[in-house]
Amino acid sequence: MGTPLQERTPAPHGNQAALLAALRALLPREALLVSEEDKRPYECDGLSAYRRLPGLVALPENIEQVRQILRACREHGVPVVTRGAGTGLSGGALPHPEGVLLSLSKLARILEIDPVNRTATVEPGVRNLAISEAAAPHGLYYAPDPSSQIACSIGGNVAENAGGVHCLKYGLTVHNVVGLKFLTVDGELITLGGKALDIPGYDLLALLTGSEGMLGVIVEVTVKLLPKPERAQVVLAAFDSVEKAGDAVAVIIASGFIPGGLEMMDNPAIRAAEDYVKVGYPVEAAAILLCELDGTDVEVSDGIARVRELLLNQGATEVRTAKDEAERLRMWAGRKSAFPAVGRLAPDYYCMDGTIPRKHLATVLRRIGELSREHGLPVANVFHAGDGNLHPLILYDANKPGDLERTEELGGRILELCVEVGGTITGEHGVGMEKINQMCVQFAQEELTQFHALRHAFDPDDILNPGKAVPTLARCAEFGRMHVHGGKLPFPDLERF
Repeated sequence: MGTPLQERTPAPHGNQAALLAALRALLPREALLVSEEDKRPYECDGLSAYRRLPGLVALPENIEQVRQILRACREHGVPVVTRGAGTGLSGGALPHPEGVLLSLSKLARILEIDPVNRTATVEPGVRNLAISEAAAPHGLYYAPDPSSQIACSIGGNVAENAGGVHCLKYGLTVHNVVGLKFLTVDGELITLGGKALDIPGYDLLALLTGSEGMLGVIVEVTVKLLPKPERAQVVLAAFDSVEKAGDAVAVIIASGFIPGGLEMMDNPAIRAAEDYVKVGYPVEAAAILLCELDGTDVEVSDGIARVRELLLNQGATEVRTAKDEAERLRMWAGRKSAFPAVGRLAPDYYCMDGTIPRKHLATVLRRIGELSREHGLPVANVFHAGDGNLHPLILYDANKPGDLERTEELGGRILELCVEVGGTITGEHGVGMEKINQMCVQFAQEELTQFHALRHAFDPDDILNPGKAVPTLARCAEFGRMHVHGGKLPFPDLERF
């Protein structure tokens, strides 16, 4: 695996005044934001507990402007943090105080819908849902559907390898992207993949997906489209214990049946969602499962009968089937609104993201409940149960001294629990700043060394999104001497919310 990585002093960040002058010579004045008031909306992504003002914000309108920005930043040694719609939940788009926040929101054209090859080619600022809307006249849609799909951008989805409620059957972003164009830190345009079934050479397409803006800046994405199923229907099952619901998930998957989606919510999340969108959820249930069947009419009918039997055998207290498309959409509306719904229960919440083997669902959920009581912080659980992707939502009040630190500690314990049972610290939100310490738990020194070597092959001076996702060995050594965060703010240079 090579010799241990030598810790390096970060390169100087250059002369911001000189960079600003260079960028003003290259870009329209309105494409650069320099005042504190103008920069404030870009101080954080969806992880609002941590905020930093960027050195400046650049708003390019085309690939050539992105290229010019990158080349100027490389010349002046100034960091670049690329931002999509700002809906990420791991701090991946947290700005650098001496760097450029590169917003790609204006690169928002749908370049091609190809119904013959069943692909869509779009710029990175295109919203996830807009792809399906553009493909709908051809009877096609884009399968990955994060809860934020109405707002999140496809470039951000690629950077974080986003999932969604239907990723159990149709895969994450990485399984649905067939081509990319990205700019290197030197401004060189690289094309990966395409519409052909097989492309020779290394699979750099998969490498860029989930790279969190550390290897290049994605400027074009080609995704595959799927035919809309003949029929889709949701089965809702209520349980009187979270453990029974978790066991039911494992039994459904073990039976060999793969639903289109299989989601779970515990009682706090059920009550919050029902109060928020009034979908008719059974609010007395300890947990509910939403199991969607899709395909031909015959396949769905057979699937519903099979799933109902499995759920009842696993102790479901109620099993109901959506009567029509409107009711199916309402059932999903509750699940997709769970995050904002839970946000009404406390001044703040911290959304975790870890993945575990399905067979451990019941055990891990029970342990999360124990950790919640130990830390004195309520937890609502909403997650993609079918693939073991957990989203515990820790409720806290950032205005109370010590609440954020306890929340961080509880979140770290939950992520480390996922690793202990053979899982991972992320499923679809990425690492960013939030989970960088837990990367030290997930990976050994030799593996982290290779991650750094790979990154430096693309970005020798660590200009692209520095300090995110892959921790230095020195950081891991320090973290190894602390219990989670040791009561200390893990990122001391961040502003408190």
